[in-house]
Amino acid sequence: MSNFETVAKVGDISPGQGKAVEFNDRLVAIFNENGVFRAIDDMCPHMGASLAAGHFEDGIVTCPWHAWSFDTTDGTWCQNRRLKIDIFDVRVVGDEIQLAVPEDDATANDSRSLENDAGPDQPGDANE
Repeated sequence: MSNFETVAKVGDISPGQGKAVEFNDRLVAIFNENGVFRAIDDMCPHMGASLAAGHFEDGIVTCPWHAWSFDTTDGTWCQNRRLKIDIFDVRVVGDEIQLAVPEDDATANDSRSLENDAGPDQPGDANE
């Protein structure tokens, strides 16, 4: 069973908005989609902008700097769904928004970051 840590209150994040919070030595963006809260890595892997500051609609957040879009349900980059950023398990207890503390502090879940996704068919492969 996972341990959870309170990171915000329900009233802190209006519907259709996001908020960056510090959690487990990193910044996490929490989004409110009509009372359903989702959490992803706050830093856009392209140039490091805060995703919490991006436009959020229909479960998709768009980076405010260069319009990279991410699905907050699974962390996938909308332009290439094979690539992902970290997502975090969220629960609401009373008026507290809580995130699951990962068992392994090195990763938030099984998602891979964009910067670490250089598979065998990706440019820059040592075998090219």
